[in-house]
Parts: sequence; structure tokens; C-alpha cells
Amino acid sequence: MGLFGHKSEPTPAQAAPSRHSTSSEGSRLSSGSRRSGGFLHRNQEDPSISDARQRVASAEAAEREADRALVQARTAVRDAREHIKRIEMEAAEEARLAKIKQQNARDISKRAKPLGRHDHY
Repeated sequence: MGLFGHKSEPTPAQAAPSRHSTSSEGSRLSSGSRRSGGFLHRNQEDPSISDARQRVASAEAAEREADRALVQARTAVRDAREHIKRIEMEAAEEARLAKIKQQNARDISKRAKPLGRHDHY
């Protein structure tokens, strides 16, 4: 008697070798797919275990892809922030140069006001 009260009965392949199969290969292939006492043969895996193994492998691959995406997103954010800082610095420099230019223009304008006094008739 097998585990859990199931009686292990020999299958026809176990009881008598097939008349059509003369090689040991034929009997080995048929015995590899048979269950004995509720347990699977060593070289065959339960479909639910295979499915679980595949799901775990898929989850691992998805997690690796998510990690790569996260690294790429963080790199993109860092690059964007650096770009914004460069633009702000360029704008500040342009504003500083514009103020200098404006001050120089005022100075020249002040110097140019008194000119042309001899043109009055």
C-alpha cells in the first residue's frame, strides 16, 4: 500500500514488457511518465512546480528590468537638473552682461548730452 492509503498497482508496462518494443529505450520512456504511489519519477517535474518556477523566473526578470528602468530614470532626472542649472547660470551671466551694457550706455548718454550746443541758432 502506498502513501495516503493509495494502493500502488503495476501498470501494464510494468507487468509485462510491450511486444512491439524490443529495445530497453521503449520501456524506459513509458516508465518515466508514470506515477508510483502519488510521487513523480525523479526526471519529471509536477506541472504546478514548473509553473511556479516559471513565474518566479518571470518575476525576477521583471524586477531586473524595473531596476534598469529606475537607474535610467534617475540618470535622466540628474541630467535634466544639471541642464536647468546650466541654463540658469547662462541666464544669470547674460543678465549681468546686460546690466553692464545698460550702465555703459547710460554713461555714454550722459557724456553725449552736452554735445551739439553749438548747433543752436
